[in-house]
Amino acid sequence: AWNTLNLLNGNYDWRGGFIALSNYNITGGKPGQPFSIGAHPQKLPNFGTTIIRSGIKYEDSTLFAGYPAKRPWFPNLSDIYQEVVPSAMDMYPYQVKSLFLYMGSPVYSLPAAQAVIDTLKDPGKIPMFVTIDTTVGETSVYADYIIPDMTYLERWEMHGAHPSIPYKMMSIRQPAAKPLTDTVKVFGEEMPIGLEAFILGLAEKLNLPGFGPNGFGNNQPLTHFDHLYLREVANVAYDGKAVPDADDEEVKIFLEARKGLPKTVFDADRWKAACGEANWRKVIYVLNRGGRFEDYVSAYDGEKLKNKYGALVNMYAEKTAVVKNAMTGKNFYGMATYVSEIQDCAGKAITDEKDGYTLTMITNKVIQHTKSRTAANPWLMAIDNENGILIHTSDAKKLGLNEGDRVRVTSATCPDGLWKLGPLGDKPLVGKVIITEGIRPGVISFSLGYGHFAYGAKDITVDGATIKGDERRGAGIHANAAMRVDPVLKNTGLQDVVGGSIVFYDTKVKLVKA
Repeated sequence: AWNTLNLLNGNYDWRGGFIALSNYNITGGKPGQPFSIGAHPQKLPNFGTTIIRSGIKYEDSTLFAGYPAKRPWFPNLSDIYQEVVPSAMDMYPYQVKSLFLYMGSPVYSLPAAQAVIDTLKDPGKIPMFVTIDTTVGETSVYADYIIPDMTYLERWEMHGAHPSIPYKMMSIRQPAAKPLTDTVKVFGEEMPIGLEAFILGLAEKLNLPGFGPNGFGNNQPLTHFDHLYLREVANVAYDGKAVPDADDEEVKIFLEARKGLPKTVFDADRWKAACGEANWRKVIYVLNRGGRFEDYVSAYDGEKLKNKYGALVNMYAEKTAVVKNAMTGKNFYGMATYVSEIQDCAGKAITDEKDGYTLTMITNKVIQHTKSRTAANPWLMAIDNENGILIHTSDAKKLGLNEGDRVRVTSATCPDGLWKLGPLGDKPLVGKVIITEGIRPGVISFSLGYGHFAYGAKDITVDGATIKGDERRGAGIHANAAMRVDPVLKNTGLQDVVGGSIVFYDTKVKLVKA
């Protein structure tokens, strides 16, 4: 959910996390849809490689100097979340001068994130760090600038569907409440401050093509984010067989439901102009239903799927087999392969058990907390105000632990069991013991969402005014800092260099009474 701000190329998927100002032209229309995306005539080309070294082979780069490389390369992958800040820390393949982070908190969410903190608080590594956030969270607390953003009730988002769903669908999040942020004027239009206003404001300041009064073509503006989102809704309405027009009663319901929204968010004339008079009633039909959803009977043809997977599924993937591990010079396997031991990025086994770290630590989510932020909800804290460390009865007995004992989590790369937060002090990785038969012997787990050291858990000062923290938000334990650091990279958790996944479930730890 982040990247250095790319002003040269990208796409209009603002809610996907990567902050990229685009040079696309949504005009013309393609079969079945009123608007299509084509290259803008003034589009600037890509150049170089990304900070995470994706989409290019190490051997084909100008940095190739034999094996091992300084860090792994990922020619078949993209969005390697855990690599961004550590790569900036190593200044490889180059120094990052500014980092823009949106809809993510790598300090809280990543394993072995101590190095992320160390990098973000060092202006010699990243001179400018900007976050777009609804809160001052564990990562944004280290930012030079925080751009306020809108919450899920106040904004647009095209959710799409998971591949496991057999129906064609597009759920659409749309503004339902007045934004809590202030407003700002961009391209002469008043709008709530948030990610989109920030991007449009930069585009106006830098006079970028693809934005402004002719952003989508002659006299087709991109001066308000509605100009993008209403066109996307129109495309959904026309995809395949077009939806019916909303009747007069539906139009009335639609307008009545939004009469409490400010004009900066909902302006019927602006919305209608954005999608076009001819598409307006179809847009209303889709938005009244929260998106577009295929009929239940349309998913299957007898026992077979109607919406078939359209690409070839390979048991042997040649594009993987021809790629070398930049850390070893050896080719990756082209087939699914069982690796019997936990390894670093160079393929060497991790053997922390010999040093007494014998418990495997994993994480889980309890049903009332889907994300890190839900655990700060006072109603949910009333259900369970603190998490703990789940441990099997037999392991608790061996360690002499009783229900409710406080223990510190330590590992080979976090032997003191501390978050080292710089100006925020230290936070011990300490939690209460929860003894259960519901976990495998030899494994411990903690649920995500607790143990905050920002996000309102501590006092902060803004413009000389102190905003008091709520200690309840810091209750419990968040033990990601104890997760194993790759001994080769020294600032990143263990990861799968073939598929790019970060390792959450393969750290060996000790529990020490606190």
